[in-house]
Amino acid sequence: MKPIIYRFSISQPIWSKTQSLAFSHLIETKKTHAYAHAFKLGTSAVQSSKAILYHSESTAFLDARKLFDEVSDLSVVSATAIIGRFVRQHRYEEAIYLFSRMLVSNVRPNEFTFGTVIHSSTALGNFNIGKQLHACATKICLHSNVFVGSALLDFYVKLSTIEEAQRAFEDTHEPNVVSYTTLMGGYLKNERTEDAFRVFREMPVRNVVSWNAMIGGCSQIGHNEEAVNLLIEMLREGLMPNQSTFPCAISAAANIAALGMGRSFHACAVKFLDKLDVFVGNSLISFYAKCGSMEDSLLVFNKLSERNIVSWNAVICGYAQNGRGDEAVNIFKRMRDVGCKPNSVTLLGLLWACNHAGLIDEGYSYFNQARLEDPSMLKPEHYACMVDLLSRSGSFRQAEEFLCELPFDPGIGFWKALLGGCQIHSNMDLGEFAARKILTLDPEDVASYVMLSNAHSAAGRWQSVSTIRREIKEKGMKRIPGSSWIEIKSKVHVFVTMDRRHQQKDEIYMVLRFCIEHLREVKASNFIEDVLN
Repeated sequence: MKPIIYRFSISQPIWSKTQSLAFSHLIETKKTHAYAHAFKLGTSAVQSSKAILYHSESTAFLDARKLFDEVSDLSVVSATAIIGRFVRQHRYEEAIYLFSRMLVSNVRPNEFTFGTVIHSSTALGNFNIGKQLHACATKICLHSNVFVGSALLDFYVKLSTIEEAQRAFEDTHEPNVVSYTTLMGGYLKNERTEDAFRVFREMPVRNVVSWNAMIGGCSQIGHNEEAVNLLIEMLREGLMPNQSTFPCAISAAANIAALGMGRSFHACAVKFLDKLDVFVGNSLISFYAKCGSMEDSLLVFNKLSERNIVSWNAVICGYAQNGRGDEAVNIFKRMRDVGCKPNSVTLLGLLWACNHAGLIDEGYSYFNQARLEDPSMLKPEHYACMVDLLSRSGSFRQAEEFLCELPFDPGIGFWKALLGGCQIHSNMDLGEFAARKILTLDPEDVASYVMLSNAHSAAGRWQSVSTIRREIKEKGMKRIPGSSWIEIKSKVHVFVTMDRRHQQKDEIYMVLRFCIEHLREVKASNFIEDVLN
């Protein structure tokens, strides 16, 4: 057999870590090796591979490596099985090192060997070793194998660019559903939705995992309408959704407040699934809360056979978002009564609840309690919520004192919270100060200009409004276009400012022009009536 000549370097940190792991189990290793000698295990490939597997199970890496090196007729199947055992134990450094010993021992790796060790480099986040493995696979003409290609695709999607992933896909001979799904996920990760849909449509076979990846990916990057429509298309094609399908689609429906569509998904989940697991249940709780239907949200919560901290947080945050602070506090008390320990999200939900309900003292109480009992629970978001709570209630002196006592420098969110309160209570001097702080941190933050302009407008300071608008125009700043949506007959229609892509745009703008003319007539009529009176 022609020797495999390939230089495969293992970094010193990996070998050092491997060595320390091995020495920590030296006593166990000696016992295991003594066991092997006592029972006179031979040195054939089959017997030795069994011995190595036994050693790898007992975490004795040095003995496994020694036997790995000493076996004269070690087969690729045995070597791959040994490496695979270490990978299944999440001992990726040792698996890669044994792969290098395999090359030194002149054992030619197969596609399963490469798939296993490439997965190890991905898990370690080690790009250099992954590239070496790719080169090694190319050298022995295995890079086009579908098993190796899928592993390389996953590696490049997670650790490199989508272009390299695309090249790995193109090199793969007869890519399978895993290959297509991985590339599609990479495009979605990079928010290249059109490319993701192109790959999705080109797939020879699509399984439930492919559909889930597409639905979940669209939902995560904010393409909620596409995610909702994909589940509808999936159902029309007769493919059975599973427990992983519904949370993503329901979350997408929640993000566009498509109450009717979400109810349909809820009914489908009840129909197709034996029972709603905690993940589907949690998504439904959040969905109904975002749509303003807290009664339905609480009904789903109460029917759940299993609840976790996310379930409790979803109800608390739901009540908070809907301005029902007292109910949020009651759910929190119920949560403590059953022994469920709150986390930072729970506290944030409580502060939101107190904020929206104007419960200043209660908010301060929960914040101070957390500061005393578990300071690690407090994150910048909690401090920002307290600033917002004080500012909205008009307690500006307390808000300023709170900002001065922060254990870190306040970011934009803190000053925006203060500016928001100033806008509500027409506190122009403090509002100007907060706005300038924001623009110092981010000179391109057009939203702060708009908030300050609105505050001056509410106070009747029209000269200041004109000055701010002129400044926005001179700097060439553009507002992020607003959007809205409406659900009609189970179809969600999304509208964006200045967007003329809607199929019924002509009818929409005709009605809009009619409404504008009517408003002008009403305004003129009211003006004339005021003059006459």
